[in-house]
Amino acid sequence: MTSPVNRLRPRRSCLAVPGSNPRFLEKAQGLPADQVFLDLEDACAPLAKPEARHTVVKFLNEGDWTGKTRVVRVNDWTTHWTYRDVVTVVEGAGQNLDCIMLPKVQDAQQIVALDLLLTQIEKTMGFEVGKIGIEAQIENAQGLNNVNAIAQASPRVETIIFGPADFMASINMKSLVVGEQPPGYPADAYHYILMKILMAARANDLQAIDGPYLQIRNIDGYREVARRAAALGFDGKWVLHPGQVEASNEIFSPSQEDYDHAELILDAYDYYTSEAGGKKGSAMLGDEMIDEASRKMALVISGKGRAAGMTRTSKFEAPEA
Repeated sequence: MTSPVNRLRPRRSCLAVPGSNPRFLEKAQGLPADQVFLDLEDACAPLAKPEARHTVVKFLNEGDWTGKTRVVRVNDWTTHWTYRDVVTVVEGAGQNLDCIMLPKVQDAQQIVALDLLLTQIEKTMGFEVGKIGIEAQIENAQGLNNVNAIAQASPRVETIIFGPADFMASINMKSLVVGEQPPGYPADAYHYILMKILMAARANDLQAIDGPYLQIRNIDGYREVARRAAALGFDGKWVLHPGQVEASNEIFSPSQEDYDHAELILDAYDYYTSEAGGKKGSAMLGDEMIDEASRKMALVISGKGRAAGMTRTSKFEAPEA
C-alpha cells in the first residue's frame, strides 16, 4: 500500500523559471519561494525546447530544491512537443519531481491523457504510481466553462491555475497590461473568472492559484492584485521576479494576529466541547461566541499559518472552576 500523497502543499509563491536558462535555474534554488516551476512552454523559444528538457532534468537531479515543491510546465496538447516533454522529464527526473503543470487545459480529456502517460512512465521506470501530481492551467473561455470537469478528471490534480494573459486574449479583453483592469469597466473584470476557478477547486479539495503580474518592478501593483486573490481565498500566486516572492509569501500567509486567534479558537472549542469544559456546542471566547462553524473557519487560517511555518504567540487558558 503506497502512502497517500500530500496534494495540499504550500504554494503561496510559485516562481516561474525558464527551463533553458541555467543561470536562473541556479539562482531559483536559493530563493524563498514555496514552489518553483521549470518552464518548457512560453519561457522557452521553440528552437530551445529540445535542449531545455535535458537542462531541466539535470537541474532537478543535481540541484538543491529543499523545502520547495518542484514542478515542470510542459507544452500544451495542441503542440507537438507535449509527449516528448513529459517522457524526457519524467523518465529522467521523475523521482525528483512533484508535479507536471499542463497549460491551456480546455477539457477533462486533456488531463486524462496526461494521467495515462504519467502512469505508463511510472510503471515502466518502477516509480510509485500516482505520486506525480498535475497542475491544470485555465487560459481560455472553453477551459473555464469546463473547469469543474477538469478538476475532477484525475486524482493527480492538485491545483487549478488562472492564466490571465492568454485568457485576456481569448475573450478579446480590452487591455494590454496583464492582470490589470481593462479601461472603461468600473468593476473587477476578473471576479467571475477567479470565483469560478475557486469554486471548482474548493468543491474538489484542490488549491487555487492566481497567475502572473507582468509589471515585475511594480511591487505595489503586484501587492494590490495579489491581495484581491488572497481575499477571495486563493492559496497563492505566480512570481516572475525575485522581488515578488516576499510580497506573495506575506500576502498569502495569515497575519500573526489572525493566526494566533485561529489557534485560540481551536483550543477553546476543544476545551468547551470536552467533558471538562461542560460539553458545550457553543461558548464564549472573550466577547466572541464560537461554535462548530467557527472551528471550521479557524482550521483554514491555522492550516495556512502552520504551512507557512508560523509560531503562535498566545496560549489558551481554561477558565478556573
